[in-house]
Amino acid sequence: MRIKSLLIGDIRFQFKYGFYFLYLVFTILYICLLYVLPARWREQGAVLMVFTDPAAMGLFFMGAIVLFEKGERVLDSIAISPVKSMEYVISKLVSIGLISTIVGLLIGLGGGVISNPLLFAAGVFFGSCLFSAVGLMVAANIRTLNQFIVATIPAEIIINLPAIAWLFGWKPRWLIAHPGVCIMELCQNGKWALLAFPILIFWTILSVLLAQHVMSKSLRSLGGVKL
Repeated sequence: MRIKSLLIGDIRFQFKYGFYFLYLVFTILYICLLYVLPARWREQGAVLMVFTDPAAMGLFFMGAIVLFEKGERVLDSIAISPVKSMEYVISKLVSIGLISTIVGLLIGLGGGVISNPLLFAAGVFFGSCLFSAVGLMVAANIRTLNQFIVATIPAEIIINLPAIAWLFGWKPRWLIAHPGVCIMELCQNGKWALLAFPILIFWTILSVLLAQHVMSKSLRSLGGVKL
């Protein structure tokens, strides 16, 4: 019940502060841009847009949300409430993951690149959860947005570069173990998609557990003392 209440609260917060409006604007812009691109570039362009916006943008939105909650002392209230750190993490990831999946499907449909809707949606949702978990871990120990942006650069490079290289043709078999590559394979319904799915699940679960550990430590230390 607590997770349900947290999830509804997070969705309301995101709607109130314009997250849904921003996603809507970006979705319309991306779909329009797809039809400006030459047809031969449209599939790769759509997959790249899905990867870098609905999936990866969760990282930045998560940072903004956590920093806002720090500024408004929301986390102080969470720390003394019955809410567990895992419940807090799951609510945050699922709330961002749901809107990311909807937007990803819209862009994919607009670009005509969805051949397997279930695998595509799974790739976007779990990819968003993974990115958001990374954002949550970084934001937990950061106090300003500028610090957060700088701190996420290494994570962005590690996750994005191999995936983009895979999209544009560099495809050694061992690279399928990379989570970003798994997202690409699922979105494209590639020949390694069925293998990519459990690998992405593994990386997502690992990132969630790490995010829970970091948030638990952060909540216990609020106020400069150990609770």
